[in-house]
Order: sequence, then C-alpha cells, then structure tokens
Amino acid sequence: MVDLGGQYQGIKDQVNSSISNILESSTFINGPEVHAFQKELEEYLDIKHVIPCANGTDALQICMMGLDLKPGDEVITADFTFAATVEVIGLLQLTPVLVDVEPDTFNIDIKAIEKAITPKTRAIVPVHLFGQCANMDAIMDLAHKYDLYVIEDNAQGIGAKYTFNDGTKKMSGTIGHVASTSFFPSKNLGCYGDGGAIFTNDDDLAHTIRGIVNHGMYKRYHHDVVGVNSRLDSIQAAVLRAKLPNLDKYNTKRREAAQKYSKAFEGQEHITIPKTVNGCEGICDTCDCHVFHQYTLKITNGKRDALVQHLNDNGVPCGVYYPIPLHNQKAYLDERYNEADFPVTNELVKEVISLPMHTELDDEQIDYITSMIIDFINK
Repeated sequence: MVDLGGQYQGIKDQVNSSISNILESSTFINGPEVHAFQKELEEYLDIKHVIPCANGTDALQICMMGLDLKPGDEVITADFTFAATVEVIGLLQLTPVLVDVEPDTFNIDIKAIEKAITPKTRAIVPVHLFGQCANMDAIMDLAHKYDLYVIEDNAQGIGAKYTFNDGTKKMSGTIGHVASTSFFPSKNLGCYGDGGAIFTNDDDLAHTIRGIVNHGMYKRYHHDVVGVNSRLDSIQAAVLRAKLPNLDKYNTKRREAAQKYSKAFEGQEHITIPKTVNGCEGICDTCDCHVFHQYTLKITNGKRDALVQHLNDNGVPCGVYYPIPLHNQKAYLDERYNEADFPVTNELVKEVISLPMHTELDDEQIDYITSMIIDFINK
C-alpha cells in the first residue's frame, strides 16, 4: 500500500546525517530537531502554535483535555472513521455521538450533525477522511450558532487546503479551535515510528496543551495541570524535517496517481471513483483540496469482497477502510444508536476498497492494478 523504502532513497543522506548527529549529541528528547521541526511546521501551515507529541491518538485526546471537556459532555463525530477518533472520547469519559457521513466524499454529514446537537453537546470532531477536508464552512457556522468547539481530526489530511465559500483558503487543521494530526509512517507526512502534533491559533489553549504533553509541567517538577507523557522524540523529528520540504511534492505525486486511477476507471458502471469538492469535477491537475491519503473506490455490484480476495491472490495490496461502522463495534455499542440513522455508513462498509497510494507509484503499476480490477468486475 505504501513504498517507504523507495521514498527513503530520496532523503537518505539528510536522514542518516541528522540521526547520526542526534546519536552523537544524545539529545533524544526535546532536542534541537524537535524545536526546529515545530517552527518549520508552523511556517508551513501558517499557524501560531504546533505542539509535537507522541502519536496522533494522544494528540486528539490532548486536544479534548486542553479544552477542559468534562465526563458526560457530548462530542459529535463521524461513524465512518478509524476507532481512535471515538476511542479518546471514551477514555476521557465523554459521551460519543456518532453520525452518518456523505455518500460521495465520505466526510461527516452536516445535517446529521445539527440533528444530533443537544444541550449537552460541547464539541464537533470532523475527520478529514482519506485526505479531503470536511465542509468546514458549515461546521464552523454550526459551532458559532450553538457555541461549540471544533476539533479537527487531521490525521489523514495534512497538506490539503480548504477553500471557503468566499474563495479564501486555509490549510487543513488550521480552521477549527484546535486540531490533531498523526505522523504514523504511512501518513502523507510520516516518520519512522510513532509521532503526532496539535495545532492551534489560541495562545492560552496552546499554553495549556504544552503543559499537558509534559506531565502537566511548565517548570520542572511543578505540576500545574493533570498531564500525560506524550513527546515527539528527536529522531522522529529529524525524519519529519527531511520530509516536510517535500510534502507538497509528495502530495502532488499522489494526486497525479489518483488522476491516472480515475481516468482508467471512467465509464465503469460498477466502480465509483472518489469525488473532490471545492468546485473540482473529478480529479483535476491543479486541485489542492485532496491529498489522497487513500484512494478509495466504491464497488457497487456486490463484488467488493471477492475483488479483495482476487487482488490479494494476485499480489496486489488493498485495504478496506473501514469494514465495520463504529456504532457496531463491540467497544462502542450503545442503545442510543438506531440503524436507520446510518444508511450511508452501512452501505459504504460493504462497498469501499482502497488501492495502493504513495509517492513511488508508476504508470506500469497503475495500469496493472486498474486492468486487473476492471477485468474482474466485468466478468
């Protein structure tokens, strides 16, 4: 699904040199590489505060801790996403409120959000799924209308841009009150282990979060808030520093691969290609709204599972993201949920399939993959 080895070859000298310097200096935690990466990512995103941490799940949890959400507070998020999004809500004894998603973008459904808001609702967590921003104009309008926090789950969307209704643009993760991201190796900006970060323009919130990630300390052995141990180590920061200047190039390569996939699948009755928003029809050369963390098709003739097996049998990796809705996961079963409220998610879990997507894909690989899929679907 990804070719991290191939990508490494392009940054090998810088990565190796930086890691060697860290080993020589022994500045493994909160060293110069971490602080330099933080500043460089702030400049890239045009945001005031980046707070690095140990992983993307921690980042999302710390966002909620920083906002001082209390047990029983309701947090609305998408039913169709990875479990980490709802996992941290449960860990903090908040109340997850899962809602359906849009059938074409797979992102959280705006009407479903507003329907789910109650006097106990405190926050909305839009997930920029597969690399494309949710409808942030509408989400921020709801947040203002009902006095709610917006926590962007940007684990899959770093580098994407959102175009507002007035034509202005902002980077994903810089629109809500606070955002989290993941630097898991397979992400568009990934390290060689675990890593994550929190973004915000709120000075006071940033100060609170900087304490939370470091055991609640602002001064050594003075614990002012309840915190956790969640720090990005210097070696991972060095890898990310090598990759960050290439991120736009990496994302462009992903978009080019997506465009080739989509062109190959044009006119296929039982294959639905991903939709991009912000006025883009299909996949366009200049589109910057989607960074294709995943390239996800819908197979609409009931052959999805058979196709997965066929690809696996022929050495083509693929993924089903996600096979079970969160509201049907054993850990998150709740009598509050009604199956009738999740028609899109319940259909998507039967239809979606994600294809290899990374910076090293070439035309021969794409031709092989698409031909195999088309031949099988049309048998």
